[in-house]
Amino acid sequence: MTSPSEPALALGAVTVVMAVVALLLALSRRKQTRRCREMDAALKSAESRTREAETRTRFAESHTRDAEAREERFRAEVTHLVSARLPAVPLHLISSHHPVPGLLNAGEAGPEDAELLDSVLTRVSEMVLKERRRVDAAARAALRGASQDSQALSYRLQSELDALQREFTGSRHLTHRMLAADHLNEQNLRLIQRTAIVCGAWPGHVRKDTYVAEIVTGASSRLRGFDRIKINSRIASNVGIVGRAAEPVAVACAELMANALEHSRDDLAVDVGLIQSGNGNVCITVDDAGKGMTAEAATRGARLVSADTHDVMLTELGDPPSQGFAAIGRLVADYGFHVSIDHSSPYGGVRAVVTIPPNLLASIDEEAEPPSAMAPQAAVAPKAERRPTSVPETPVDDEKPRTPVPDSADGLPQRRRRGPAAPGAGLAAPTYRAPDPERSLRAWSEFQDGLESGRTGTDLEETQ
Repeated sequence: MTSPSEPALALGAVTVVMAVVALLLALSRRKQTRRCREMDAALKSAESRTREAETRTRFAESHTRDAEAREERFRAEVTHLVSARLPAVPLHLISSHHPVPGLLNAGEAGPEDAELLDSVLTRVSEMVLKERRRVDAAARAALRGASQDSQALSYRLQSELDALQREFTGSRHLTHRMLAADHLNEQNLRLIQRTAIVCGAWPGHVRKDTYVAEIVTGASSRLRGFDRIKINSRIASNVGIVGRAAEPVAVACAELMANALEHSRDDLAVDVGLIQSGNGNVCITVDDAGKGMTAEAATRGARLVSADTHDVMLTELGDPPSQGFAAIGRLVADYGFHVSIDHSSPYGGVRAVVTIPPNLLASIDEEAEPPSAMAPQAAVAPKAERRPTSVPETPVDDEKPRTPVPDSADGLPQRRRRGPAAPGAGLAAPTYRAPDPERSLRAWSEFQDGLESGRTGTDLEETQ
């Protein structure tokens, strides 16, 4: 027989085992619960990281697309810069009528890209302008040297022709041929002198103080068609221009008259007037009857004849280059007189005015240095009549007594008409400058002797 304590012990042991198992199960369940929670937390964290990764991926993809689009736009802008904008820069530097195109997509380009592309244009413009100035300076130096040599030879040829004209006593035909050769040399000398001045040289001729009328007449003799130029002088005959400015003023007048002859018909005259203004300036006006200038041509011409023409390049003067206004501008800047071409003449053409300030004028003694017989004589206007400055208070014995002036019906005094003034009373007789026959005889003597010898003599070269 078993004792009653054994089942109890067995039951107790089973109970303890079950309790231990239950405890172990509880601990295991708690551990599994904790692990599940941890796994859930890890899963949620993984899902969050996944979403963040997807967001970053989408943002990266969008940024990549934007970068590719920006790169494409920038590539298009660079292509447009190379193909269209850069080639327009040299043309724009020559004339503003060739504008430089803007950005291809100005609204979509960023400020940094636009600034970068514009800086390329600025840099290229500076480089092109610097190179053009270097090339232009080299061309000016070459032309200046060649022009000065040709100008010196033309002056020597002119001296030889002048000596031949004074010494030659041949036939009238050969005399005319020699005069024609002299005139052709004068025209050639004017063109060479103009080119030299545009290239930075001085006029190449030194004069003494010269009468204004002689300067204008001599300037007209350098032109083909000089017989169409009509010169009218209304200044004093002893007014001249100082020697340092005489030739520059002659060159400016010659270019303005040449422009007037060129732009008007061959049967139309060119009027040249000389007048001295109240402030002491001497004005030389050149009026033509041509078609005039357009507003653009007038603006460009006014800029060229001003004192700010040192930056004008040879390539900006056209093909072939029109050098007249550019030469005038250099002379204006160097010698201080003024030229304007922005007025219309009374005949519908252009009026050019050369204004010579008093510091460039001189008074010449006509007895010591008589003016040329070919120069226009100044027209002396008669003096205006002057009224007596004072009226004697007491009547003279031979005068009639004054009668009182009757009053009108309303009490106002009536003004009576004056009688004719006595001849010579308070009036200055007009004075006129009488011509000097001796002076004219001395001026024309050599020329007249040559003509007489041509009429009476025979040509030795033709008889031999």
